Amino acid sequence: MTSLSGLIPSWPRLRHIGACYAVLCAPVALLALFVYLPVIWAFSKSLYDFEIGGEVRFVGLANYIEFFTQDPTTYVAIRNVLIFTTAAVLIRLSVPLVVAKLIISLPNERWRHFYRVLFLLPVVVSGVAVLLIWTSLIYSQNGLLNELLRALGLQRFCRTWLGDPATAMGAVIFIGFPWVGGFEVLIYYAGLAAIPETVNEAARLEGCTGVRKFLLIDIPMVMSQLKLMLVLTIIAGIQSFQNLLIVTRGGPGYATYVPGLQMYYNAFSYQRFGYACAIGVLLFFLIFGLTILNMKYFKSSEELQAST
Repeated sequence: MTSLSGLIPSWPRLRHIGACYAVLCAPVALLALFVYLPVIWAFSKSLYDFEIGGEVRFVGLANYIEFFTQDPTTYVAIRNVLIFTTAAVLIRLSVPLVVAKLIISLPNERWRHFYRVLFLLPVVVSGVAVLLIWTSLIYSQNGLLNELLRALGLQRFCRTWLGDPATAMGAVIFIGFPWVGGFEVLIYYAGLAAIPETVNEAARLEGCTGVRKFLLIDIPMVMSQLKLMLVLTIIAGIQSFQNLLIVTRGGPGYATYVPGLQMYYNAFSYQRFGYACAIGVLLFFLIFGLTILNMKYFKSSEELQAST
C-alpha cells in the first residue's frame, strides 16, 4: 500500500506553491476589478434605461430591440464596420507578409537586421500624431495630396478628402499607406524564419522557388501567424472608433459611422448608458462568435501538418 506521506508535498514545495499562488493573486484581482467586473456590469445595465446620477428604469430587452428595429444609424454603422474590417484584414494579411518575405530573402544578415529595425521604428511614433499628420498635412485642402494633383494638372480631382461622403471611407482606409506595420512584419518574419531549412532545401531541389515557393510552401507554413493576425484584426476592426473619432467623428453625415462611435455617442453625448451597454454587449457577442469560427475553421500550420 502506498504511504500517505509520499502523497503529501513536502513543506518547501508547499511554500513554493503558496508563493506562486500569492504572486498570481494581485494580477488576477486587478484583472477581475478592471476587466471582468466592468463586463458583468455592462451586461446587467444593458437591461436598464439610465444616466449617471439619474433614475434607473428596468426596460428588459427594449435596448436591443431598439438597436435592430428603431435606430436609423444601426445598419449604416454595421455596413461601414464590415467594409473597414474587410479592408483591414486584406491589408494586414498581405502587405506585411510580402515585406517580411522580401526581408528574409536578403542574403546578408546585416541587411536583414537593418530592415527589421527600419520597419519597426514607426511603432514608436504616437498613433494620434500619425492621424493628425494625415488629416492636416496630406488630406487638407492645401495638403500634400491636393498639391500633388495641382502640380500634375489634375485640379479637377482636388477635394476635401475627409469631408466628401464619396471619398471619406476610402481616405480613412488609405491612412497608414503603405500599411507596413512593424508589429505585423516581425510576426510574419518570425514565422518565415521558423520554417525548417530542410523544407527550403527540398523546395530548391524540386525547383520550387520564387513566387511559387511563397504561395505553396511559405504561406501554409505561417498559417499560425496568419490566424493570429486575422483574429487581432477582426477584434480591432469591430471595436475601433478612436481613430474615426479623431479623423472624421463619423462624418461627413454617416459616411464613416461605426457601432463603436454609436456606442460612444449614446453614452457620452446622449447620456443613454443603458443603450450604449447594449451595443457593447452585442459587439462582444459578434467578436466572440467570429473568433470561435476562426479558431474552428481556419487551421494553423501545426494543425495542417497534423492532418497530413
